[in-house]
Amino acid sequence: MALLEMNGVSQRFGGLHALLDFNFSLEEREMVGLIGPNGAGKTTVFNLVSGFYTPSEGDIAFDGRDTRGLTPHRITALGLARTFQNIRLWNDMSVLDNLRIAQYHRRGYRLHDALLRTRRYRAAEKRIEDKCRNILGMMDIAELAEEFPKNLPYGLQRRVELARALSTDPRLLLLDEPAAGLNTSDVDGLIRLVRWIHEEFKIGIWMIEHQMKVVMSLCRRLMVLDFGRTVAFGTPEEIRNNPDVIRAYLGDGTL
Repeated sequence: MALLEMNGVSQRFGGLHALLDFNFSLEEREMVGLIGPNGAGKTTVFNLVSGFYTPSEGDIAFDGRDTRGLTPHRITALGLARTFQNIRLWNDMSVLDNLRIAQYHRRGYRLHDALLRTRRYRAAEKRIEDKCRNILGMMDIAELAEEFPKNLPYGLQRRVELARALSTDPRLLLLDEPAAGLNTSDVDGLIRLVRWIHEEFKIGIWMIEHQMKVVMSLCRRLMVLDFGRTVAFGTPEEIRNNPDVIRAYLGDGTL
């Protein structure tokens, strides 16, 4: 059984068809790329999978469970995490607190425990903090725990966002244009980081990315969308030489 399955998924916004009859499956620990021109429907796909949208038609299942109607935090609790094209960190919270708040769904205590600072509350908070500091250490940013994200360079903010996603113990990580806004040196570092995350955490990764160097280096399978329709699905070499893909990107210069 695939970890993620999407069958006949379509999404309409009024008279606009953002996605049409989308079919996809991703196996445990697989890394797949989703590419296409701007406006092709890529982020719509991720919003559907992560519960921000409910599909107009079709079925979505994560680890065999129907996720239609589930809220984003309940889908996160199932083992799915994501990052965003525009970094979404809480800039007025410390880096450590950005990770701590992501643990809310598994805090293990009730409101009265928090109000009374019970033993259960203290033990759970220590467990959460230890876990978050461990993730920061693994991501080589332990020294940033008390910093505010708004004071960090863009590349480090990306790393914090990844750390926060990983702190939720995902089985599948959705990366929405992780290389957006990065310079050439940072992109090379990102490729190494994503490869390390895939191997170290043994999770599936599905990424949207416009920089072909990133997906061609990391993914064994690529899916191409254009105007909400699947244009092609195959290996990086097959995608690179597919005439339909070339037409979709004509004049873009990215392939």
